[in-house]
Amino acid sequence: MTQIPRAALLLGLAGLLPFGWGVMTMWMPQVGQWAALNIGPRFVGPYVSLSYGTVILAFMSGVLWGFATRAEGRAASACYALSVLPALWAFFMVGNGPVAAATSLAIGFIALLVLDWQFWSLGLAPKWWLQLRSLLTAGVLLCLAPVIFG
Repeated sequence: MTQIPRAALLLGLAGLLPFGWGVMTMWMPQVGQWAALNIGPRFVGPYVSLSYGTVILAFMSGVLWGFATRAEGRAASACYALSVLPALWAFFMVGNGPVAAATSLAIGFIALLVLDWQFWSLGLAPKWWLQLRSLLTAGVLLCLAPVIFG
């Protein structure tokens, strides 16, 4: 694998901050109370992680769509179809309370990593893509675990 470009790595890691913030507000009630009063309750605890995770799955559908533009013929059709799955998963499956929503998000991010591998193996994603996505997926799953397992 090739080294991940610094900008992609730093921005990807920065994308984990809302997930980490959600965990911090769960584990540090005083931070959660401050945030609820000053920036709103949707930016506290599992709610920030769940709403942000939903947005990121939809965003990643767009990224995969961009990779699909590099494919041709039947592979392109299949890649376009696969690229919309993360957004559809988030739309239909994330809900029904924090534990169920976090579990659905975790499953969605694991499935996304499988799609990342597929696009990468077809040569549609950069050589460093799977390394970056594996790292970020691990970070997301670690941050969703406290919501899932309490």
